[in-house]
Order: sequence, then structure tokens, then C-alpha cells
Amino acid sequence: MYPSWRFVSLDTGKRLGKLQGHTDVALNDIGILQANACANFFNGAAYGLIVTSPLERAKQTASIIAAKNKLPIVEMAHFLERSYGDAEGLTVEERTIQFPNRQYRNQEAREALIERVMQGIHQIQQQHPVKKVIVVTHGAVINSILAALSNNRIGSGKTKLANASLTIIRFVKRAWHIESFNHIAHLQPTYN
Repeated sequence: MYPSWRFVSLDTGKRLGKLQGHTDVALNDIGILQANACANFFNGAAYGLIVTSPLERAKQTASIIAAKNKLPIVEMAHFLERSYGDAEGLTVEERTIQFPNRQYRNQEAREALIERVMQGIHQIQQQHPVKKVIVVTHGAVINSILAALSNNRIGSGKTKLANASLTIIRFVKRAWHIESFNHIAHLQPTYN
């Protein structure tokens, strides 16, 4: 059996259209409901570890999942959300006015993000080669993984991930493969 990783996507600022990036905010009530829906989804599955971004919204989600599933948590800065520099905390309208070309000052380069995230994946694979792992991280991080593993057919700039959606990748025959992405069936009760 090959290890499978499930990535949980987070973005608590979507409702207002704000870019959160490195801004460290807690989950809102909907985020807590969604984290519990993820915990219920994983309940009884044979996962061995949760890896989380060090941002509070990710750590809260990881804690909710871990408590229900009795899993250890490891924080890894590799899975920190992309920094959007001077655009963080701004709404779509504010960003459009201040940065009409979408070139945000002090933003983390996409190439640097991909390199950082893929290093994190490699590190987990080396340290836990046979464990099924849940990674609680952020939309730009997951989209960068999807882009890297699909030769840019999906992911960054092409794929919109739902908040608390699941993405599944597997390591088979010394290569990563995307099994599915943007899985949201477990969230349906939280949207009613």
C-alpha cells in the first residue's frame, strides 16, 4: 500500500475577498464547522500524522482533526501560506485600485513558494515514507503543489479551491500523483 496524503485547504478571508497570506487570523464560526466536518471525514481512517502550517487558522483546524482522530501534529513552515506582501488584508476592490497589474509589492515569488512547498513534501516523504499524512495548509500552497505535479495543467492561476476542501496525492513508483482535488462532499452540511 502506498502512502496517501490529504491536504485541507484554508482561507478564512474568502467571504470578504481579502488576501490573508501570512496574516495570522483565527478561524471564524464557519471555519470551525468546516474543521469539524473534516475531522468527521477522517474519523476511523488509518492516518498516522497531521502536518500543519504554523498559522493559527491551520493549527486550529489541525487540532480539531487531531482531537477527534487521536493523531500527533507536527508544524512545518514549509506549508505556510504564500506571502502577498503589501496586498495582505486588502479586499478585491482595494487591491484593484492599489495594484491594477496584480504585482503586489513584497509578495513571495511563485517559484520560491513552489520550491519551499516541494521541499516540505520531500522532507515528509523522507521522514515518514509509509505513513498516510494529513497536511493542513492553505489554498496557494495546495495550488502550487497541483501546478508542480501536473506540469501547470491545474493549480496556481487555474484552479479555485473551496475552503476546507480536500486534495489527495499519492507517492507511487517514486513519483507523486494527483488522485483528486477540491473534494467538498464532507462539507455539504456546513453550507446549509
